[in-house]
Amino acid sequence: MAGIHITDIEAAINHWRDRKPSPDGVTLAPELRALAEVYALMIFHQEDEAAEEGFPPAAYAAWKAWYDTTPDTPCIAICSTSQGDAECKGCGRSFGEVQHWTEMSPAEKRRTWRRITLQGDAWRFNKYAERAA
Repeated sequence: MAGIHITDIEAAINHWRDRKPSPDGVTLAPELRALAEVYALMIFHQEDEAAEEGFPPAAYAAWKAWYDTTPDTPCIAICSTSQGDAECKGCGRSFGEVQHWTEMSPAEKRRTWRRITLQGDAWRFNKYAERAA
């Protein structure tokens, strides 16, 4: 099972900070409290991923609500895996990732998104960036 990366937890925290700001500068929304607890434990234990299956339910629900606002697939409708490439020139996913995308968990999809974003050499990040917008 995939892990949820700390940068995704940070993004979810920022999502909820914008969505439910503190009324007094101190009080946190329940979603923020749940995510902040996981985030703090990850920092304390110097971990950059938390197992998806062990995530506290409230924190997972808050993370999943943020996740649902992100694009589901990196596809830009230029698929070179259908032409025999092991890795798609358009989106950067492997043939297996393209084939099994609908079966992947949210954390597995985010792991793939993170990898292709860090690599940054797929056409969605340069030659055809306008398609990714």
